[in-house]
Amino acid sequence: MKRRTVGDVMTRNVVTVSEDTPFTEIADAMAERRISAVPVMDEGGRLTGIVTEADLLRKQEYRDGTGPRRPRLRRRPREQAGAQAKAAAADARGLMSTPVVTVAPTTSVAEAARVLNAHGFKAVPVVRDGRLAGIVARRDLLSVFHRSDADIRDEIIDDVLVCRLWQDPAEVHVRVQEGVVHLTGRVERKSLIPIMVRMTAATEGVVDVVQNLGYDYDDAGPAPYPRA
Repeated sequence: MKRRTVGDVMTRNVVTVSEDTPFTEIADAMAERRISAVPVMDEGGRLTGIVTEADLLRKQEYRDGTGPRRPRLRRRPREQAGAQAKAAAADARGLMSTPVVTVAPTTSVAEAARVLNAHGFKAVPVVRDGRLAGIVARRDLLSVFHRSDADIRDEIIDDVLVCRLWQDPAEVHVRVQEGVVHLTGRVERKSLIPIMVRMTAATEGVVDVVQNLGYDYDDAGPAPYPRA
């Protein structure tokens, strides 16, 4: 079962800026390219930081000099100072966040999604051997759901049922509709059903799994005592 990695879905032609790039130039680049973040590179071509839309918005947030007023937006003193510094910044050096959270091209799409969600990021740089190799955004990770129902069905039958579980496709029927997989039919052992569902759900592009499977032998419960 081939799993796509960050290297398969990332953007390789990355818009980058230098530490001296002015605020307005960064904002224009993001708007023109419809991107949410730009990596910041030093003179040696090394990644030193990243500027996001949230960093640019600090200037608007603190435009009147007071910053957030609603209680839920109040920050700790250190966070407040950092946000105010970004609001006063005029170039990438003052705007950027550092150190940068990165992923490798070999990182799985699932793991990259966990990184983005854990940090609340919309995109993260991709680094190979210490050098910038690309950038991966949320929309890139969602590309795994662009598979056709026919492709998903073929992989489940060929890879999950036949190759991994040694099941006869004539006994287990697979139907896929808008990414939702329906499994019907019969298997030999009851314990095989959750395994089949888990492997099916792990197939790229699957949104949900609905099973209505019967079984010939219940091996999930305690074994009966033998009669004398």
